[in-house]
Amino acid sequence: MSRIDESRPFIPVGIAVLTVSDTRGLSDDRSGDTLVARIEEAGHRLIARSIVKDDKAAIREQVETWTKDPDIDVVITTGGTGFTGRDVTPEALEPLFEKRMDGFSEVFHRISYDKIGTSTIQSRATGGVANATFIFVLPGSPGACKDAWDGIIKLQLDYRHIPCNFVEIMPRLDEHLKRSQG
Repeated sequence: MSRIDESRPFIPVGIAVLTVSDTRGLSDDRSGDTLVARIEEAGHRLIARSIVKDDKAAIREQVETWTKDPDIDVVITTGGTGFTGRDVTPEALEPLFEKRMDGFSEVFHRISYDKIGTSTIQSRATGGVANATFIFVLPGSPGACKDAWDGIIKLQLDYRHIPCNFVEIMPRLDEHLKRSQG
């Protein structure tokens, strides 16, 4: 069973938060605020935060820029994962993924199902890795952000979490890039 091994040190990681919305600003971005509070409470470093409109090119450009920043280990987006015509975050970001994180979506939906039932199918939450950076694509509700952070992301970004976590593999995420250069 998974647990926190208190004999291991906590290693903070750099995180960027992107809210995708046509209607929100920093003053009323409850989902972004939820993520920022949890990131800081956990002891991680908030490196960047931004809001972009529901526009594929703008979303992709911001996230791709962040994945090239050596201070950013993780990008978390919130918003644009539904089925309306404006919801384009997965379409914007999945082409960037070098590796998909199918298990993230599955576990997120399992957690979400316990809280909101079949309504969880209205989210296209996803995750992956691009440029040695973990990317989590979350729905735009504070509740979904809480569920994803508390139930999955917080644990995977804690080096003390065993039997395994994302922090311990971060130094090896770009092995394929180094191999192709050699």
